Amino acid sequence: MTRFTIASFNVKNLIEADQEYYKFEHYTPEEYAWKRAWLADQLLTMNADIVCFQEIFSEAALRDVVIETDELGQAANEANIPHRSKGYARKAIFRKLAYEPYTESALAYAPNLFDGGPGDRRPGVAILSRFGFAGAPEIIQELPKPLAIPFTDLDGDEGGHYRIKRLSRPILKVRVPIGDTVVTVFNCHLKSKLGELPRPEGAAFPPAADLVNYDPAARAMGSLRAGLRRMAEAWVLRQAVLEELEAGKPVMVLGDFNDSEHAVSSEIISGETPFRNYAWMRRHDAETRRDRYTDAENEIIQEKIDRVRLHSAEKLFVRKSLRDMVYTSAFGGVFESIDQILMSRHFHPDYARKIGEMEYFSVLNDHLTDGSHPEAPYNKLASDHGQIVAHMAIGEPDA
Repeated sequence: MTRFTIASFNVKNLIEADQEYYKFEHYTPEEYAWKRAWLADQLLTMNADIVCFQEIFSEAALRDVVIETDELGQAANEANIPHRSKGYARKAIFRKLAYEPYTESALAYAPNLFDGGPGDRRPGVAILSRFGFAGAPEIIQELPKPLAIPFTDLDGDEGGHYRIKRLSRPILKVRVPIGDTVVTVFNCHLKSKLGELPRPEGAAFPPAADLVNYDPAARAMGSLRAGLRRMAEAWVLRQAVLEELEAGKPVMVLGDFNDSEHAVSSEIISGETPFRNYAWMRRHDAETRRDRYTDAENEIIQEKIDRVRLHSAEKLFVRKSLRDMVYTSAFGGVFESIDQILMSRHFHPDYARKIGEMEYFSVLNDHLTDGSHPEAPYNKLASDHGQIVAHMAIGEPDA
């Protein structure tokens, strides 16, 4: 049996010093050094075999963080791991304390197509893997053909459509060889809840951005646009996931969903939750009130839905441990999980033909505040997301 850890880490605006990423926003050399050290310390604590990063403006800056992590890890090994000549060197605890450097690891980076010049930068995503990759990483952002989502009015008339040509941020797809199995991993960062406010031609800023002349209806419409885009991006990701599942490949989806598990966008990605029994339900083609699905048809429906579902690592662990303090984001007094790890039924403990399962789930969130505490030192430089780690086992059980 091969054990591995897989994590999601939104680093919050990673870029070198003196680089203006958003308008008037940059790090001084001292701030960048602090941020890099903090990220390295978190990465060391996670010690994950596969890490999906979001909000990466610079691949070089990420490599700096990984190098600093390895330096910290090497120092920790020298301090904590006894020489093999010592009688207690084989104690199991030292296998847990040992840090494995990322020196030989593979790094895939997906820059953002919308990335601009100073003050107009847009972040990408990256995946770090100690197992390397099977085949070349794939980036999904520019769609082969525009996605048009048609609407029908309530009276049956044509109701227009919503159309996107590109995703706001790239989705990175890699295949990772783990033991005798290749797992498809998707890393995503869906459109945020920040409203999309239109700017008239020639205007210096969107009128709805003027908070002194607050326009609640226009700002609500901006949130509606953002929600539509996020759900459309979720469908693009779902389609890519289905291609892998239909081919029988195990799948894991990680990233910043910018929505909780039960939001519509998240459910689009994970798929429908089946009813316990469809035999009570009236058939789609019913001709009489007694036309319901049979028991045999219920089994067919259950399998067709379940084989393409994804399952939340967090919820599987909460079911197992009764933990009630899992959150990855704090804003406006609301603590919630918007960073997620989803996995296909290949890893579900109840699936008879599972190839592995999750043994533990970690969340690093002690640094998070909702911004209401002026004494909180991390509000600007640390990540505004918690880091989540799934501890997995794959392959035949140990003898």
